[in-house]
Amino acid sequence: MWNCVAVWLRSSRLGLSCLAICSTFVGHVSLSAAEPTTRPSEPSQVVDLSLLIAPEFPCTWPTAPFPRFQLMHQRTIGPESMYNVDVLLIDGNTGTQLDVPPHSVARPDLNREKSGQLGLAYTDRIEPWQFGGEACVVDVRDLLDKASKGVSPLVTRAHVERFEQQHRQVRFGDVVLFRSGYSDAYYRPLPEGRRFIAAVIDRQAPGYPDPDPDCMEFLASRGVMTLGTDSASMGPLPDLAEPTHYAGLKHGMIWTEGATRLGQLPPTGAFYCMLGPKHREGPYSEGRAFAIVGGELPARLIDSVKNKRAIDLSPVLASNMPLTSPGIGTGEHRQTYLKIDFLYSEYLDMWHHGHLMDASAGTHLVTPSYALPAPDVQPAEMPQARGWLEEYERRYGPRGVSSRTAEQVPLDWTCGHARVIDVRSLVGTTKQADWPASPEITPQEIRNYEQQHGELRPGDVVLFQTGHLDRHLKPQPDDAEVWRNPLTGKSEGWPAPGPDAITYLHGKGIRCVATDAPDLGGVDPRRALMTYWALGSRDMVAVEFLHNLNSIPEDAYFLFAGLKIRDAHSVPGRAIVLY
Repeated sequence: MWNCVAVWLRSSRLGLSCLAICSTFVGHVSLSAAEPTTRPSEPSQVVDLSLLIAPEFPCTWPTAPFPRFQLMHQRTIGPESMYNVDVLLIDGNTGTQLDVPPHSVARPDLNREKSGQLGLAYTDRIEPWQFGGEACVVDVRDLLDKASKGVSPLVTRAHVERFEQQHRQVRFGDVVLFRSGYSDAYYRPLPEGRRFIAAVIDRQAPGYPDPDPDCMEFLASRGVMTLGTDSASMGPLPDLAEPTHYAGLKHGMIWTEGATRLGQLPPTGAFYCMLGPKHREGPYSEGRAFAIVGGELPARLIDSVKNKRAIDLSPVLASNMPLTSPGIGTGEHRQTYLKIDFLYSEYLDMWHHGHLMDASAGTHLVTPSYALPAPDVQPAEMPQARGWLEEYERRYGPRGVSSRTAEQVPLDWTCGHARVIDVRSLVGTTKQADWPASPEITPQEIRNYEQQHGELRPGDVVLFQTGHLDRHLKPQPDDAEVWRNPLTGKSEGWPAPGPDAITYLHGKGIRCVATDAPDLGGVDPRRALMTYWALGSRDMVAVEFLHNLNSIPEDAYFLFAGLKIRDAHSVPGRAIVLY
C-alpha cells in the first residue's frame, strides 16, 4: 500500500502497506468424494494462518487517515429482531491483507512510468488459481530485530538461494512465504501491540524483515506469482517499501501481508491459500490465509492451481449491486454496501477506500449464533416469533443457544468435497396466491441426488443450485428480482431448504450448507427462521450468495474462508473450487 500512502509518507517519512494474519485453528478435513475408491486413507489438516480482527488489536494501519476497524451489533435477537445483525466498517488494510498489482502499478491510460495493463488487475479480476499454491517456507528468523530502530532487516535473494540449496528450486505454482516470526512475537492487544506497526513507524523499535527489490526480481525470474510474509507488510522500512512493492507487482505477483504461525507448515508440500472479499476495483483486500497439510489432499490441490483448474463462486461486491436485503417494510433494510474514500494517490489517480457494509453482504458465512441467543440470555422474542418458536420446538426440539461467532468456526467446516444438488426444477412450483413463498427443498430432493451421485459423507459441503443469482443478479435499477419482488410477493422466492432438510443433512454429518441464492432461509419469515434455528441448534454453518455453481465439475473441492472477526455473527468471504 505504499502508493496508497504517498500523501502521509511525505510528512511522516515512513509508510507501508499494512496487514496481518495470525491465530490458528487446526482441524481435520474430510476427504470424501463421490466414490469411496477416491477417498484418501489419511486425513489432512487445515491450519489457520490469519490474524484475529478485533478493536483492541493493532489490526489496522495506525496512521491518519486510515479508518479504524469497527464491528457494530446493529440489532440483537429480541423484540425488534429475529437475528443478530452486524455492520462492519473495514478497509483492505485490516488484519490479513491481499495485495494485487494496482497497489503500485498505474492504469495504462495514465501513460506514466509505472503504467501497464496490470494496473487493471484488481482483486475482483485476479484469476482464482493464483490465490493458492505449494507453500515454500523460507526461514529468515535470523533477521528478526537485527536492524536499527525504524529500519527493516532485508530478505535478499541469498536467503531464497539458501532455501533452494536445502530443499529445491522455487517455481511457478509455489507460494513463497517469508517466515521471520514477527507477527508471532508482536501481534498483541494494545498498548503492547504498538510494537507491531506504530512503534516501528515512530522509530522506537526495529523494523520487520522484508524482501528487497532484487529479491522480488529473482523470484519473478523463477516464475513465482504468489508470496506471503509474516511481517506487517511486504515493504522494507524506511525507503524500500514502494520499490519492493513495484518490483514484484509489475510482474503480476500477488501476496499476503502479515501471515502468522508459518512454523506450523513444513518447508514444502503444504497447500497454501489466501481468500478475501471480492471488492470491485480493489487494489488490496482484507482476507483469510490458511494452509492444508498432511495426507493426499495438498498435492491434489497444488496440482489444480498449477494447471489453473479453479472456479470463482463469489459475485463482485459493488455499491450498485443488490448485495443486502431490503427487508419487508419500511426501515427493515440491512446496511447497504458503501465504498468510503479516505486517501487519494495522485500517481495512481485512485482513491484508497474502505467499506461500510452489512456483515452478510455478498458471499458470506452464517454462524450458529446468527439466529440463536447467547448462553445465559433470555431475549424477549418478537411477538410473531413466539408462536413460531413453540411450533418449532414441538417438532424439532429445543432451539438452544450459541456463542459460536465467526472466529470460532473452524476453517475445515467450510472446506470440503463439493456436492452440488441441483434444485432448479423447483422453480415455478409455488402458487401465486401463496406468495411471498419459496419452493421448499425437502429431504426427498437430497435423497434423489444421493441415488444418482452417491451418499453424502461427513465433511462434504452441500451446495444447493437454485440458479437465482445467475438469472437475476443485476445492477440497479434492474435489481428487483434478486430480493425486492420475491420478498414482497410480486414474484416467486428462490428455492430454500426447510428445517427437515437441515435435520437430514445433519444426520449425514454435514457441517456446512451453501446456496447460490441470496440466503438459505427463503422469503417466508416463519420458515426462514425455522431453517436458521435448525442450523444453529445443530451447530452447522451456511455460506450464502454464491453463483456459477453450474460450472463445478463432479469431483471438485470447495474452499471458503470468511474474515476472522471476533464476536461477528456473520462475515464476508470468498468461495472458489479447485478440480
